Amino acid sequence: MTILNATIRPAVLNDVDQMILLLKSLFEIEEDFIFDYERQKTGITMLLNSGRGLILVAEYHNTVIGMCTGQTVISTAEGGYSLLVEDVVVTSTYRGQGVGRQLLSTLENWAQQQNIHRLQLLADRNNTNALSFYTTTGWKHTELVCLRTYTNEKCR
Repeated sequence: MTILNATIRPAVLNDVDQMILLLKSLFEIEEDFIFDYERQKTGITMLLNSGRGLILVAEYHNTVIGMCTGQTVISTAEGGYSLLVEDVVVTSTYRGQGVGRQLLSTLENWAQQQNIHRLQLLADRNNTNALSFYTTTGWKHTELVCLRTYTNEKCR
C-alpha cells in the first residue's frame, strides 16, 4: 500500500463546499441517506460552530480529499464521554493510500486528549469496503442494531 502524505487538520468554514462534495460521494454508497446540498451544508456548519465535536479534513495539494466527523455524547455505560464518528470518506482516487487511517488516528488522538472513553460509528452493512477497512483498523463489531425515527415529517 502506498502511503499518501496528506495533511490532516481541523476543518474550517472555507472547507464546507469541498466537504459537501465528499458527503455526496458517501451518500451515493449509503442507502439510508439522500444527498441534499442545503441540509448537508447546514449540518456541517452546525457541527463546525457547535463546540461539541470535531471535523477533520485530509488535504493534499490544497484540495480536501477526505474527512471525518466526531460528536461527543455522554455514555452511561462508560460513565463518561463517547464519540460518535460519522462521515468517514476519502475521495475514490485516494482510497487505499492510508488517508482514512490518518483521519481516524488523528480523531482518536483528539478523543484521548478530551478524556473520551469510547469511539463508536455506524457503517452501511452493504459497504463491504468500509467494513473491511474498519475491521483492519481495529474496530470491533457489537451486538447492537441501529434504529431510528423522526420527530419532523420534513426530515424523513
